[in-house]
Amino acid sequence: MADQLELPHQPNRRGSVVQEIARRRRESYHQQQLLQGYREKPTSARVKVAVRCRPFNQREKDRGAKLIIDMNGAMTTIQNPETPNEEPKKFTFDFSYWSHDGYTEKDDGYLEANPGSKYSSQRRVFDDLGQGVLDNAFKGFNCSLFAYGQTGSGKSYSMVGYGNNKGIVPITCDELFKAIEAGDKATKYEVTFSMLEIYNEQVRDLLSKDNPKGGLQVRQNPKLGLFYVVGLKKVAVGSYAEIDKRTQEGTANRTVASTNMNATSSRAHTVVTITFDQISKNEAGEETKKSSVINLVDLAGSERADSTGATGDRLKEGANINKSLSALGNVISALADLSSGGKKKVMVPYRDSVLTKLLQNALGGNSKTVMIAALSPADINYDETLSTLRYADRAKKIKNKAVVNENPLDKLIRELREENEKLKKQMGGAMPVAGGAGMDAADGAYSKEEIERMRKEMEEEIRAQLLANQEQMKDMDESFEDKLKRNREEQEAMGAAQANTQDRKSKDPHLVNLNEDPMLSGVIFHFIEPGEMTIGRKDANPPPMIQLTGLSISKQHAVITFENSEATIKPGEQGAKTKINGVPLTGPTTLQHLDRVLFGSNHMYVFHNPLNPKAPENTPSKIDWDFAQKEIAKHKGFDTASAGMSKEQIIAQEQILELLPMVSEVNAISEELNKHRTFEVILISGAAMEGYGSKKGAKVVVKMKNLLNGNTWLWERGKFMNRRYMIQELYQRHLDGDEDVMKIPKEEDPFWEPPEDVLIGTANVFLQSLSYALDFDDKLSVTDYKGVEEGNLYVNITPCSDKGKPLDEDFFVEDPQELLGKPFHYKVTIKSAEVNKAKYSKGLHVKYKVYQDDDFTSTPVIKATLSPEFKHHRIITYPAVNEDQLGYFEHGCITFQLYGVQEDSVNDNRLMKMTTKELRQMEQLQTPGMQRRQTISEASEESKLRNELDVLRKKFERLEKKEKRIQDLCSEWKSKPAEEQQFEPFWRHVSAVANSSGNKLKTRVEILNTMLKGQKMLRAKQSSDGSGANDDLVSVYSFELDPNAKEQIHIANNSPRAKRNGGLGTGSSDSPNVIQAQNKSQEAGGAQNGSNGSINSGAGSKACVIQ
Repeated sequence: MADQLELPHQPNRRGSVVQEIARRRRESYHQQQLLQGYREKPTSARVKVAVRCRPFNQREKDRGAKLIIDMNGAMTTIQNPETPNEEPKKFTFDFSYWSHDGYTEKDDGYLEANPGSKYSSQRRVFDDLGQGVLDNAFKGFNCSLFAYGQTGSGKSYSMVGYGNNKGIVPITCDELFKAIEAGDKATKYEVTFSMLEIYNEQVRDLLSKDNPKGGLQVRQNPKLGLFYVVGLKKVAVGSYAEIDKRTQEGTANRTVASTNMNATSSRAHTVVTITFDQISKNEAGEETKKSSVINLVDLAGSERADSTGATGDRLKEGANINKSLSALGNVISALADLSSGGKKKVMVPYRDSVLTKLLQNALGGNSKTVMIAALSPADINYDETLSTLRYADRAKKIKNKAVVNENPLDKLIRELREENEKLKKQMGGAMPVAGGAGMDAADGAYSKEEIERMRKEMEEEIRAQLLANQEQMKDMDESFEDKLKRNREEQEAMGAAQANTQDRKSKDPHLVNLNEDPMLSGVIFHFIEPGEMTIGRKDANPPPMIQLTGLSISKQHAVITFENSEATIKPGEQGAKTKINGVPLTGPTTLQHLDRVLFGSNHMYVFHNPLNPKAPENTPSKIDWDFAQKEIAKHKGFDTASAGMSKEQIIAQEQILELLPMVSEVNAISEELNKHRTFEVILISGAAMEGYGSKKGAKVVVKMKNLLNGNTWLWERGKFMNRRYMIQELYQRHLDGDEDVMKIPKEEDPFWEPPEDVLIGTANVFLQSLSYALDFDDKLSVTDYKGVEEGNLYVNITPCSDKGKPLDEDFFVEDPQELLGKPFHYKVTIKSAEVNKAKYSKGLHVKYKVYQDDDFTSTPVIKATLSPEFKHHRIITYPAVNEDQLGYFEHGCITFQLYGVQEDSVNDNRLMKMTTKELRQMEQLQTPGMQRRQTISEASEESKLRNELDVLRKKFERLEKKEKRIQDLCSEWKSKPAEEQQFEPFWRHVSAVANSSGNKLKTRVEILNTMLKGQKMLRAKQSSDGSGANDDLVSVYSFELDPNAKEQIHIANNSPRAKRNGGLGTGSSDSPNVIQAQNKSQEAGGAQNGSNGSINSGAGSKACVIQ
């Protein structure tokens, strides 16, 4: 096009390029002011705002979500689920649409309001909003309708709809042509249609298969001050059916692009523009054109970054992905301030993003505008829904100044030609050369290079405007009938292909795509022909029959053979990544009807075989994206069953399913760009992060690992998603041929993080011993988030004086309630640690919190050893123990977190010569198979159980001493002559000893019962010989009985009392109990027998086996 322009070559006039730029900007500014003021009398109207509440989706139903939205007339209220007794927040809008319940689904799928219900159907929403848009379009006003809300809130349903529940866009288009049919026959109607998508600040034409790298350019018309998309395809349409076909075409192109580019459809804005012209003759006989531009905008999901944990990321401002919505919010706020009259001078930042540039007219300009805000009804979405309501409340304050767009056609053509001549003169005569005469005004302010750059920018701007004007003149010279004919010929070819697809779907085997966006699923079809079909990249030689583009797609990716109504798939080359029903494809596999096939990272398909339509048992009749992702997650080792799960667990599961495909994608980009990083989704309990008993539920995080030195980082979900957008952006630049991508400074690289201390693992010490004034001294296992042992930690927790001196040996608390109201001190000692992996020798330290600590207590960092001696001591003092503190002793614990120091260095230079793909394969070989994941909670429970058993052992030893003292008193009393055997003194002595513990001797049997249960639980966790024969054998303490005792009470294990007490009987307070047991006594040999899990009382006692 540029070569066709004939520009006069005149000598450069003297003048300042800076002054010229300033002049043009002033002119543009005055034109924009003209738009908002107009010489004709404008119609001032506030932006209409409606909100709509959708039904619960299946996920929300499964987790028993609570409804937080209510509507009454135009009022909408939202209740904070955390404070149910507080007054709900109230908002009033032009329309509040209740679509949560009160409807019936008819046989054809249409949702119809029940009699007397307040349900708002699709038709009612159109009648209130869409009809007004249509009426204003016929009057010649520009109209805009845009939908706002978080992902999954129902924006697309309101705008486009599903099945027979058509949304505002298709109904508006259908009603437009019905009105044209019934309109004035003397008036000529012309309708053009365009469809674009804004993703990552790039504009993509959805009616074109070929878009330039970097997207279409957005420029400003200097005369009108408005922005437009250069080269956007606009097609003439003559019926709703033609618009429907074009919409399907745009959706298909959007699906292919989002799959190939790894774009997240929920983060893209879709803009459908209908230009509606009415050409008629006025009273003077002149042809006039009344023109209306209708913008129908489906905005991207409005998730708030801070709600997903992205705050704190050093690169949080680096991604363009959220730029448009953020800029839109700023524009709405500025316009609300301007419309309220509170601020006289407000700069509206339209230029801050592509979206706001294109919506400039819709917001605060020449347009009748409607906004529909979609609301999620579930309690889990409270923050986002409240944010949406506040956004909508702000938007309703904006006032637009709309005017009827009607001009004589001759005048429009004349003005275009005059503008063209003016631009040609500017190109030829008003472009001074940097450093030429007349540059005094710029001297000292701008360098020669800056002036030259500005000169080139201005020349490019004028040239672009010339091209745009030329295109517009060409468009006006071509009759609408010719445009319509050309479009219909183009559609006829496409229609034949679409009809062929519909016909073959029920006859021939095929692959049909799945997408996270339901609107983009079932759009792409690949039919399987008899014989052998190759699948791979288009640059393969020979080219494959099914061509795929995108991450992890190999040149010869896979081969499908179809013979005798049966399809077989096999890898096309070594290393090609394909999964069948979540399982990696390693060799030839038969494809069955409704099998799920994932090629690379993004291409997800369902195989349909009408010739053999029998699917495997338990396969649902309808496969969706969630089902396929759950299947992949299951084979990665994550539990996807939701039965019996808590609300927090179900939410964590949803986040895992959401993140797994994203992590797969980022890993694929890491391989493509050779970033030496691998990523993994992990689930960390609140106990691991905050300590046992933390009220915080399990947290889903992403672990990034440096494959060159083993350094790891844990990213919260929000931070990972933020980085993922930047990684996508980086990869897109790579695809666009930007060579600087491979030279990006590490500070700007989303794959790079500065070294930080890594959590190796945790160990829990339960404090029940403190409630009995007993000490704890043990070597604890340090386990990572998978429950794998990473080392040991030697910890001592001892009741002490305020100076740290241990309490006397005889000090014993039988009833923890005795501690209430009294001062209590204990000392935490971290002696040493032993760590298994050599990479942590750069430095080790421990962090922990005790009761109501705000900050962590940390030991010094010990370097150059895997067996650090910390020698850390801390005394904790409670002036008067209260119920909360006592509860902390009895049920709480201290979680010790062992951290390792990481350094940004490479220990083995040989690794540098390996690719990321090779390193990731080596990493997977080092941890083969799917290992059972022992959770932190399981490790904590086992630690708690062992601690309880240790407390019981110590309590038993104390009671044993008391019993020995009683036995000594009895022997002493018995050895006295009969005349000296006075009962009263004897009773006082015995009672003093017995009651000093706060209990009678039956306490010991109760302890034994608890120990027995605990031992059984421990044995259940430990591996047996596999036969199960000895699973019920548990060793416990036996009494040291006086062989001369005259009475022994034998209590059978099957007695009612024994059953109530876990298998052991409890006698009366004044009678000792004897356990009838299988006589397999053995001499006690230590504190804990590792072979059978028994705990022995020490020398002189006996253990017996209870079966």
